[in-house]
Amino acid sequence: MLAVFLAPFYLLFNFYIFRWLIRWMSSCTRYFQKPLLRGVVLFLYAFLALSILLAFLWPARWLYALSNLWFGSCCYILLIVAAADLIRLVLKYLVKVPKEKLSSRKVFVTSGAFCILLILSLSVLGYVNARNIRTTHYEVTVDKSCQDLSSLRIVLAADLHLGYNMGNDQMKRMVEKINAADPDLVVIAGDFFDNDFDAVEDPETISATLRQIRSRYGTYACYGNHDIQEKILAGFTFPSDEKKESDPRMDAFLADSNIQLMQDETLLIDDAFYLIGRADRERPGRGIQKRMTPQQLTEGLDQTKPILVLDHEPDELSELAAAGADLDLSGHTHDGQLFPANLIVSMVWENSCGYLEKDGMHSIVTSGVGVFGPNMRVGTKSEICVIDCQFLTGESYIHGSRCQRTL
Repeated sequence: MLAVFLAPFYLLFNFYIFRWLIRWMSSCTRYFQKPLLRGVVLFLYAFLALSILLAFLWPARWLYALSNLWFGSCCYILLIVAAADLIRLVLKYLVKVPKEKLSSRKVFVTSGAFCILLILSLSVLGYVNARNIRTTHYEVTVDKSCQDLSSLRIVLAADLHLGYNMGNDQMKRMVEKINAADPDLVVIAGDFFDNDFDAVEDPETISATLRQIRSRYGTYACYGNHDIQEKILAGFTFPSDEKKESDPRMDAFLADSNIQLMQDETLLIDDAFYLIGRADRERPGRGIQKRMTPQQLTEGLDQTKPILVLDHEPDELSELAAAGADLDLSGHTHDGQLFPANLIVSMVWENSCGYLEKDGMHSIVTSGVGVFGPNMRVGTKSEICVIDCQFLTGESYIHGSRCQRTL
């Protein structure tokens, strides 16, 4: 198991950081050289460092919230301390700064204070930023007739991750943003839950909030890889011989929220356009051993009508385009959630976030409403996407050839 393999490195990392912290505090004032104060600092730091494991063993809400904040801060402790050490080595061996200057108390205290301030600032701002839901607008053109509709306003949301990090307050903000857009259709591309329905605080109240979503054609959703009941330790799951699938209470929650779950299903809405909801690639869900291919999903459909696809992960784009899909709507990636992970994610996915035209098909991927693991966003945003889809016909237009994006 990968978590067991990484555990010694995590312990060594924390030992290094604690040693650095004690040296810095002792340099700031001689009072921190006393064994009693060092013992207090050791206890507090050890509690934070072990909070991830403690929350797994004792799932108290406050402890989980603390451990998720610590998890995010750890990422920046590692990056900033590593950067500080690298700068010190560059100054020492390449720039040839005298050793007595680099090792002086003043330089050590000042640089340490700067690092701590930067870590705290990123953590606090990241926590606040994760709760600020933005609206991103797209305009796309599909060269197909859609009955009497000349346009369709779609709101795309994804990755709510209801649980210890996200609750009713975030859902209220999301619903307000959705209703302000006055949508014709609302779609939610998976990961409603954070792997544990019991972690959802007051699900009845959240359902009541989600029932306030207003749209002409209703709200539809597919499941994602986290919409299952399983234990997670610092983002790592445990192997099991049993198929991992959603808790029946999750299905009931969506039904109570007036959200229609679609798993490898196709709906013809208002005899005007098709909406396909795909089963998740990794966890296809109850009653599905292997999800259907794009070709199987579109087989027998009237290809003169617009075909919209809702899929949690933005994969199989070429296959979807070849099968006749006009618009593919996804989430999953979080756009990396924390810088610099967004740079890595952009290299993994063909469309990691935003808009991509693929073989005449529009692909739009949202960075999501909620967060997974670290309870913060740095360098990315929580968002809903408002997509104005124009339906035009005529030789002057090429299928799926136009997109404009406004913020």
